[in-house]
Formats: sequence, structure tokens, C-alpha cells
Amino acid sequence: MNPPDACTLPTAERPLRLAEFDELFASSLRNQQRISPTVLRWDLDPAAEATARDLTRRESECCSFFTFSFAPELGTLRLDVEVPATQVEVLDGLSERAAAGIRA
Repeated sequence: MNPPDACTLPTAERPLRLAEFDELFASSLRNQQRISPTVLRWDLDPAAEATARDLTRRESECCSFFTFSFAPELGTLRLDVEVPATQVEVLDGLSERAAAGIRA
């Protein structure tokens, strides 16, 4: 996944950020659903809430097109990730990384 032009994260830091997402997926992601072309839903282990909130806050700072919404739900932490239609390819990339993390 290549970060979009709208991303202001320095190029040298992008692999580190992707590694942080990969770690979150591998350690805490329980399920993933594609709600719509522009919305992805992750169910996370509630113990990962602080990590997930910190990571998504930092991601929003450099990629302002992301909207991250958290909600507790029946023993899980639901995280919805939304992007505008122009950024669906970025969401597709995150979805693929998350799926790989679930399988790992």
C-alpha cells in the first residue's frame, strides 16, 4: 500500500507506521467487515483500545481524510474506518493488511 499524496507523514516514517498497523492487526484484530466501499469495520480486543486510539490519532494528523470511530460492542472494541470515495484504494490496502494480520 502506498500512502496517498494527501498524506503528510514523511516518507521515511511510513514503513514504521505500517508496521504499527500490522502489529495491531496481528495482536488484536478479531474480525473485519467491509460495510461499504468507503467504510471498513474492525473488531478489536478491548485491551488494545489505548494503542488503537493513539495510532489512529497520529494517522489522522498526517492523513486527514481518514475518519476513525470507536464504539464498545459486546466484549469487543469496534473501530470503523471511513474515507472519501477518492481514497478507496488506501482503504483497500488497509483491508488487505488487516486480512493478512488475521491469518497470521
